[in-house]
Amino acid sequence: MAERRIRLDQPSEATTPWIRTPKGLDRESFGVLSEKFARFMGTPQFILWMTVFVAAWLLWNTFGPAGLQFDPRSLNYTLLTLILSLQASYAAPLILLAQNRQADRDRVALEQDRGRDERNLADTEFLTREVASLRLAMRDAATRDFVRGELRDLLEELVAEVDEREAKAARQAKRKAKARAKAKRAAKAGVTKVPGAGAADG
Repeated sequence: MAERRIRLDQPSEATTPWIRTPKGLDRESFGVLSEKFARFMGTPQFILWMTVFVAAWLLWNTFGPAGLQFDPRSLNYTLLTLILSLQASYAAPLILLAQNRQADRDRVALEQDRGRDERNLADTEFLTREVASLRLAMRDAATRDFVRGELRDLLEELVAEVDEREAKAARQAKRKAKARAKAKRAAKAGVTKVPGAGAADG
């Protein structure tokens, strides 16, 4: 039987906890409190106040009156060691809990980003197909430049036809003018010949 591969990009399956959470405890409120505590422990203020507390503790129990020392040096500061150990033992699980909550938020954000990327990819593919179909449709459609070219050619043909008609009309008018001039010259020549012929007859 093939071993089941563990995928790091998917959350692990939920398992039954060994210790159940009390019913009266609000896990969300406890998680928020643990995050606040973890964030406070990572601030310079916490380190400063912790340093002041430990320094004051050590100074009082080292140089203070012997009767007022509650954690003397002779006992190697047992109470301070116990307090710091308790703090560390509680701080580590609280920090881990805050990290788990942050990991859950990161996982949700990653899933949302992945879904958003998939939608963007689908939209991009749809727009690409639409642009391709428009390009194919525009091959058979008359473009603006094509229409302008056809109108320009038609206008040139009309102008050439009008020029040809005007030239033809001018030639006809010129022929008519020549014919009229010839007729006038012929008429004048006939008038001048008629008086001479009458004198010869007389």
